[in-house]
Amino acid sequence: MIDFSVLKDCRYTVIGDPIAHSRSPQMQNAGFAALGLGTPYGRLHVPVEELPLFAEYARKHLDGANLTVPHKNRILPELADMSPEARLCGSVNTLLVRDGKLYGDTTDGYGFAKAVEEAFGLVPENLRAVFFGAGGAARAVVFYLAAHGAKSITLANRTVEKAELLAQDLRSAYPETEVHCAGLQDTHLLAEFLDGADLAVQATSMGLHKEDAPPFDLTLLERRKGLCCFDMIYHSTPFLRAAESAGLPNRGGNGMLLHQGARSLELWTGKTAPVEIMREALK
Repeated sequence: MIDFSVLKDCRYTVIGDPIAHSRSPQMQNAGFAALGLGTPYGRLHVPVEELPLFAEYARKHLDGANLTVPHKNRILPELADMSPEARLCGSVNTLLVRDGKLYGDTTDGYGFAKAVEEAFGLVPENLRAVFFGAGGAARAVVFYLAAHGAKSITLANRTVEKAELLAQDLRSAYPETEVHCAGLQDTHLLAEFLDGADLAVQATSMGLHKEDAPPFDLTLLERRKGLCCFDMIYHSTPFLRAAESAGLPNRGGNGMLLHQGARSLELWTGKTAPVEIMREALK
């Protein structure tokens, strides 16, 4: 059962399953406080089967929320409407509550692009990227990259059929972007795609827990000079450690968390987010 009592005095929250690892509250509350809006942002564990119960609560008691795995596409049936970007990619990470109704938006793609540019100087135009994982976070990001001129996107997933479904949607919306698929165990094929890539992105949940196994054969990162490696998880992971060992430029998900969160704050408040203050709070 969801413990809504942890949201006492909160008008905003982040939800997920799991959620204890989330650093959004410290970042968002620093942003709200800098704008003179107090500290109204909480953190709530919401099991998948209880998502409709959370939606009912949000309509009555909240002004907004952020969503992380596994809720980014599961929340869609609860929405009154969503932004064109969210509708196109079928993924929502930001809720806005208006007149007792839920509206969805996505800031993941924007946050990712800003983080990758800060970290590596890479921009979406003509980018060649390989994604490990084809879930909600990856979906939002690859649609954003394709919309902004990415040259090629490879989707590697444990279940290739899931990657193919995402690829079909992406090709239909952006036929000018090359889209490829592979299984996470297709080592030879992945090697070929990585040879031609500018960026490798770890977009699975593997790495959230210390005991998690790597999502693919990490020796693939060896001898790939210049390949930039980004992990959407924002603590040290096997993927990041392997990239470091291989001498590759690498960065965790802190920057993505910062910029997608800042954009959410702007959507909720209509004010410019104090990005540097929020960055310091994450440290």
